[in-house]
Amino acid sequence: MSDDEATRAVRKWSEAAPDAVLLDGFHALKHALRFGADVRVAVTSDKEAALALADSLADDVTDRMRDLVVEVPGQTLRKLVPRVHPTQVVSLATRRSRQTNLAGLVRLPRTSPIVVLDNPRNLGNVGAVVRLAAGFGATGVVTTGGVDPWHPNAVRAGAGLHFATAVERLPFNDLPPGPMYALDPEGEDIRSVAIPGDALLVFGSERHGVSPELRGRATKLLALPMRPQVSSYNLATSVAMALFHWGGPQDDSSLSSPAM
Repeated sequence: MSDDEATRAVRKWSEAAPDAVLLDGFHALKHALRFGADVRVAVTSDKEAALALADSLADDVTDRMRDLVVEVPGQTLRKLVPRVHPTQVVSLATRRSRQTNLAGLVRLPRTSPIVVLDNPRNLGNVGAVVRLAAGFGATGVVTTGGVDPWHPNAVRAGAGLHFATAVERLPFNDLPPGPMYALDPEGEDIRSVAIPGDALLVFGSERHGVSPELRGRATKLLALPMRPQVSSYNLATSVAMALFHWGGPQDDSSLSSPAM
């Protein structure tokens, strides 16, 4: 580790931090690099261990990490972030632009759904949904309401996969085009309905459900199978069930085998 290199990295971190996205841990950096994020600075207290982890789990990013990641003293790392990830890796990236996200969301024809989270409250759930959307190859995730889907806690839960799909907050009246399928206990059993690739899949919060505004605009209401006297599923679980039922793009070889 060069003292000058570490000093420059800390200075770069301070300059980038106010408007950058915090990528917490090795896996967040790995995904960000795989999906084209502009990573402005990445630091670790043990570069050798970070590169060994890359060799073991993601050798496609090892060379880029070797060039990008700078080792700093552990004490310095603890000053940069309030809670150091167990992998001892932390990075800052440029937030994906609203213009880029919107271009991906409104582009037609669309062959994979957009997940709409109607006024979500839990940032961890938002991040988990982004991770699901990226894994299933959904077009994107849109939130309504006051929660920023790019909040650091949501990005942490998304493991860097905000860069793998379009993630944006929009008002009710600016949702992308497409038939709207809203999840609601009074809807048709989802197992009896084919969900088209251009659908908007709308999910409300666990407590309040889908808002009257979006429920009234829905093309169809869908219900997930549920045992009597069980009140609800976790939001991310509901999204996973709906996307699994949709099935994903059958000709996308990138979804055919798991990757670390």
